[in-house]
Amino acid sequence: MEILLYVGGLLFVLVGLGVSIALHELGHLVPAKLFGVHVGQYMIGFGPRLFSKRIGETEYGVKALPVGGFISMSGMYPPSPDAADGAENASRGAFRALIQDARAANDETIDPERASRVFYLLPVWKRIIVMLGGPFMNLVLALVIFTVLLSGIGIQQGTTTIASVSQCVLPAGSTQTTCTSSDPVAPAAKAGIKPGDRIVSVDGKAVSTFAEASAIIQASPGRTIPLVVQRGGSEVTLQLTPVAAQRQAVDANGGAVVDDKGHAVMHTVGYAGVGARLAYVRQPLTAGVEQAVSNTGAVVSLIANLPVRLWDVGVSLATGAPRDPNGPLSVVGVGRIAGEVAAADAPLLNRFAVLLSLMGSLNIALFVFNLVPLLPLDGGHVVVALWDGLKRAWAKLFRRPPPKPVDATRLVPLTIVVAGILIAMGALLLAADLFNPVKLPT
Repeated sequence: MEILLYVGGLLFVLVGLGVSIALHELGHLVPAKLFGVHVGQYMIGFGPRLFSKRIGETEYGVKALPVGGFISMSGMYPPSPDAADGAENASRGAFRALIQDARAANDETIDPERASRVFYLLPVWKRIIVMLGGPFMNLVLALVIFTVLLSGIGIQQGTTTIASVSQCVLPAGSTQTTCTSSDPVAPAAKAGIKPGDRIVSVDGKAVSTFAEASAIIQASPGRTIPLVVQRGGSEVTLQLTPVAAQRQAVDANGGAVVDDKGHAVMHTVGYAGVGARLAYVRQPLTAGVEQAVSNTGAVVSLIANLPVRLWDVGVSLATGAPRDPNGPLSVVGVGRIAGEVAAADAPLLNRFAVLLSLMGSLNIALFVFNLVPLLPLDGGHVVVALWDGLKRAWAKLFRRPPPKPVDATRLVPLTIVVAGILIAMGALLLAADLFNPVKLPT
């Protein structure tokens, strides 16, 4: 059964990735067709073609490797110069040959009968819309996923209903699991709090979450405070005296705080000895947007520090050291995590929520990564369009003849270098995810 669940989690990611790629390319396809560009192919994946079907003037299909996709637009770049210039350029070395090959491939997409329906002739703003359409679709999909996750399912958090009451107070860090006659009675048990009670107010302040109640209790060590609970349809007022307890300080992210010598920072808080019943609490509709913004910031930070992060991945691969769970992953790494989550010993809804969150984060990563202003990424094509528009605006400002369209095929050598770096990065992450995968916290 565990193996079937693992495979199910892996398939969930593969299907989700396929849908994400399909929608990304659809984000390019729809505006391109609306603006009249001839689109010859719409393909999901790379490598050998599994199947395809021509509808109208466009061939729609799926290829074997689900690691990307593309649409083939007519005339992404201006056509090649005349034959004489082309022959001269082709004889000037490897870079010129690469450029000429790119021009020849681009020329093949231009149908003489559709010469006016080419991408490079579109106004700059239309070219930008076409190229941003793909990342935009990933952003929209992430927003939908996070909204369903946070506002439809909710966040699992402590409610005001009591799930458990400790019978004694144990020292911080104690491994003791049962109470002895010498252990002091816990304040909650002494006050008469019972499992199933719902906290209404603490110290005269109405509370709607367990976190609010806990904050008041922690701020009241050694002081008797009234605590109103709802029990059996009626309200009961109890007197609670939290004891002073030493607890390790935590930061805003829940991490342990240590001093400059690495010692745990302890502070005194009020302790009652109650545990809250967990439940999924639906969040406002704005929570999905906030989560998307937060994830976007995290991905931008990761990309900005990508060389360092990749170096750390390489070191961990060579030494076997634990991987950073917030570091970069390959598709294999994402699938592996999804499989482990699906096979984990946890409620089904919990596992589904984690898988949804994973897909939302994956789409944010696709959104941000494709905006990197380097060819062959979408952001690189946006930069080319902006440069073309800037040249035209400059010529118009000084009343000069309109310049020739920007020939991005001249950037093919740089594009190949970038592609080579992306392939090397993918190979490193793939090796790390196979031989030293990220370990999920237990």
